[in-house]
Amino acid sequence: MKVLIVEDDDSMSTALRDGFAYEGYTVRHAPDGAEGLRLASEEPPDLLILDVMLPKMSGLDVCKELRARGSTVPIIMLTARGQEIDKVLGLKLGADDYVTKPFGFLELMARAEALLRRSSGRNSALATFAFGDVAVDFRAGEARKAGSLLELSPREFRLLQYFIENRGEVLDRDRLLGAVWDYDSAPLTRTVDMHVAKLRKKIEDDPADPRFLVTVHRMGYKFIA
Repeated sequence: MKVLIVEDDDSMSTALRDGFAYEGYTVRHAPDGAEGLRLASEEPPDLLILDVMLPKMSGLDVCKELRARGSTVPIIMLTARGQEIDKVLGLKLGADDYVTKPFGFLELMARAEALLRRSSGRNSALATFAFGDVAVDFRAGEARKAGSLLELSPREFRLLQYFIENRGEVLDRDRLLGAVWDYDSAPLTRTVDMHVAKLRKKIEDDPADPRFLVTVHRMGYKFIA
């Protein structure tokens, strides 16, 4: 696996390079956004670790340009504490995940491995998925429970699809907003809670005691199948 680390802080970049190398990754490093964009375009990595605040070209602009060029490289953005707007913009521009500084390397590694698993799964995208007595047909854009068609809004269906694609992972509300919603029209995290409640009523036998779409206290939601 090849990882490209775009980070201008010497101590941080050294720690990240050493950590990923220890885990068996082939590591490349860029000290600024312009160099990071060049390296990511010329020889696409399997994973991109991208700081938001960079010289010459911000991480947000690098992410935006890569996605505009059609790159699907998994991107984890590094943001400083309090840069909530950067998380929002990063997810809107196509980042897959973010980690807030300061962080532990084990946390970053766990997120990286989860993201690489998801990326591998997307490459062999599911056509159908079943759990309990619910069957989902992604190509037809419909779901059935006990054989009866569920009346899901497009947003509810996309939310269900995202949970299924990332089953077993704890998904926080910001990440769900970035993946399923347009932040301009739905800026509040309670929007997620309302849609999850509606979705539970349609897929769960007992929405008050969900079996599949569970709450992880103070963290978010997890889909278990």
